[in-house]
Amino acid sequence: MRQSLTGSPEYIALRRTLATQRATLVNQAAGVTTARLAHDTAQTGLTAAVTADGTSRTRLAISIEALTSAKNTRTVVLQQRPRKEAAVTRAQAAVTAAAKTVTADRAVARQSAALLRTALGTALATTGDLDTATTAWQTTSDRLRVNQQKLVALDTSAETRAQAAAISGTVVNEIRTGFATTDTTTVYGITVHKSVAFAFKRMLDDAKSDGVVLSGGGFRTRQRQIELRKINGCPDIYTAPPSSCRVPTAIPGRSLHEIGLAVDMTSGGSTLTSGSAGFKWLSAHADEYGYENLPSEPWHWSITGS
Repeated sequence: MRQSLTGSPEYIALRRTLATQRATLVNQAAGVTTARLAHDTAQTGLTAAVTADGTSRTRLAISIEALTSAKNTRTVVLQQRPRKEAAVTRAQAAVTAAAKTVTADRAVARQSAALLRTALGTALATTGDLDTATTAWQTTSDRLRVNQQKLVALDTSAETRAQAAAISGTVVNEIRTGFATTDTTTVYGITVHKSVAFAFKRMLDDAKSDGVVLSGGGFRTRQRQIELRKINGCPDIYTAPPSSCRVPTAIPGRSLHEIGLAVDMTSGGSTLTSGSAGFKWLSAHADEYGYENLPSEPWHWSITGS
């Protein structure tokens, strides 16, 4: 089993590469979201700028036409005989007012045109940023897919895992017969049997590389098993089936926890549930390390699934 779990240097390097690519893909996906938001905002701004520019141009054209009309009226009034000073004064005032309006509208039009150029530049830039972010995400996604296929091709441990599963029951019987607490060791604070320590550590390390931090409770003494049977309300400590307890609890002497071959898994300080990320990861990968789940307990993982 140890040989099957160690893997070739290429296999190990590829797993590390995949972990890095997954993290990169998450960051790039966030980048695409940010770029898309900026792009949409810029497009909204460009639409508003186009509308404002069109409105200001129209107002300027109207004010220029009004100024031309006022000048024509003034010319007619000036040519009238006898000359009417009051009419001339009114015509000149109209020309002056129209000229001021043209000046003001021209300033607004220039400002609107400048804002439109800026909005257009921003829209083009954010479109480029979105294209770049999307291309980077797609490239990483494609590479990740290829490397996942390579990893599957390099994984030659399935046959060895099947052999290990076939003899797991024999292994349990042999270990239970001569078990001593000195046969256990600690992996990241979890006490397990030395025979599974290597595989168990690899499992936790690989899960962490995939973004899932696992912990749990492993070995416990026979006396602790008896205490748990009492705490969990089993009708009889030594004969009642586990299912008769408030919380299913193995009969003392039959629990794989007592020989360090089972672990009640947790993640983030919480017991695993069937919907948790930890359970989903273990369901997909635990058999690679010699562990199986007890179907009625999402948190309980052992070398036999019992």
